[in-house]
Amino acid sequence: MRTVWLSVTFSPEIAPSKGIVSQPVLYDRSVHNNKLGATFMDHSTPIAIIGAGLGGLAAAIQLKQTGYQNLILLEKGSKVGGTWAQNTYPGCSCDVPVALYQYSFAPAIHWTNTYPSSAEIQAYCEQLVTSFGLEPLLSLNTEAISAIWDAAAQSWTLTTADGQVRQVGAIISALGQLNRPAIPQIPGQSSFLGASMHSAAWNHDVDLKGKRVGVIGSAASAVQLIPEVAKVAGSLVMFQRSANYIGPRGDREIPATEIALLLSNPQAAMDLGARNRAMIFDTADTYFWQTFSWTPEGRAAYADIAKRHLEKQITDPELRAKLTPDYAVGCKRFLFTDTFYPALTQDHVTLETARIEGFDATGVKVASGTHYDLDVVIYATGFETTGWHWSLDVVGQNATHLADQWAEGPEAYLGITTKGFPNFFMLYGPHTNLGHNSITYMLERQIEYVQAMLAGLIEQKVKSAAVKPEAQARFIADLQNGLGHTVWADPSCNSWYKNDKGHITQNWGGNCKSYAEAVSSVVWADYEVV
Repeated sequence: MRTVWLSVTFSPEIAPSKGIVSQPVLYDRSVHNNKLGATFMDHSTPIAIIGAGLGGLAAAIQLKQTGYQNLILLEKGSKVGGTWAQNTYPGCSCDVPVALYQYSFAPAIHWTNTYPSSAEIQAYCEQLVTSFGLEPLLSLNTEAISAIWDAAAQSWTLTTADGQVRQVGAIISALGQLNRPAIPQIPGQSSFLGASMHSAAWNHDVDLKGKRVGVIGSAASAVQLIPEVAKVAGSLVMFQRSANYIGPRGDREIPATEIALLLSNPQAAMDLGARNRAMIFDTADTYFWQTFSWTPEGRAAYADIAKRHLEKQITDPELRAKLTPDYAVGCKRFLFTDTFYPALTQDHVTLETARIEGFDATGVKVASGTHYDLDVVIYATGFETTGWHWSLDVVGQNATHLADQWAEGPEAYLGITTKGFPNFFMLYGPHTNLGHNSITYMLERQIEYVQAMLAGLIEQKVKSAAVKPEAQARFIADLQNGLGHTVWADPSCNSWYKNDKGHITQNWGGNCKSYAEAVSSVVWADYEVV
């Protein structure tokens, strides 16, 4: 894999919430040959990558560099970046240090903070497109709506919302897990006359200055947006269902003088960044992981980190009690922020822990009887995760719809392939989410596995491969056994990592190194090959 140093720059004239927009040159699909050009899989076989977030972009880059000549990269949005293009709420940023979050094969220097904003990551995605020449492959505003396996042709028929039909030999789904906003159903919602929005669908036309704002939710997006919204709102009330374990973030602005120093010797800066990345990775994979694998040392250490952080920033005993979690550390996502707790101590900010009973035309009433008059309601309620309701309808062997197969919960061998769906690969699929490290590391390993699969198909001169049901069942059993030793399996632990039956469908059962080992080679005996 060729490493490209990205000179990512961020114009001060561009609003941070809107990122940097490029104008990719789109490939002319009207002259594209939709037919498979070879009897067997080869480097000219059309391959479709669905989704141009970080996963889809990395897959396109690595396959292009490997020599695949007929790649199709489809993105339903108007720009690349996936979740980082979608989420533009005030304060939106990554909770993983940028040294670890950017790709190992495309490090950049022009970051303004050690924890990058959503706009900066989206701009980084734009730079990936231009630096690696992905423009001819990319179709923006093109939503894939159905993919149907053609057993006779041993290929996929892919249809997009604009009516175009493409025949492709393989599909790489980079649709991700966290892109379907979840809004709880609360009585009386439709009667509320004020403005309302989800954090992942921010309405920049709504002016929050001086307004009475209610934020429903208290987790990852809430702790980022509340400090920013509190700066302009006349009043703000946060409706909290459960408190979170929160540790210090330690974010730092990177001044222009420091960037200039790094640019004086870019190669040395890249080498230093690689060492820093390795150190952060090893720390997370060795020590932070112990919080979730539930070692006594891990539980004690990170519970104490959160306790000390809370005590340092919140002196009021009553407020501190409301912000103290009542579940085991690691059960839910561990958060990092230095600005959330101080925001809650401001006179015009209120923390409400009573259950919301319902809306009326002017606001929200809670179980204690208190009514809050509101002008704007913000849902910081996360995403629909366990249902995996993709907008793409995938139909595999025997006319089986993937949505039906996953009705009781998604299952995927190594989180990448699933039974009955030949030549269909997933990035950031079921069982590959993390609580402790960077998803970009997992994506790089998954793409390497997909590359090995495709190379094997070409070398063996075969058309398709689908994971055997018994191999998938064995993998799931082993995975669930490993997950059974984590905090997520504890009966008292309720989180978005589980479905309504208590099955952990989202997370990998070990650290990142164990996943890298699991996907380090293709076990062809686990696949039915045609």
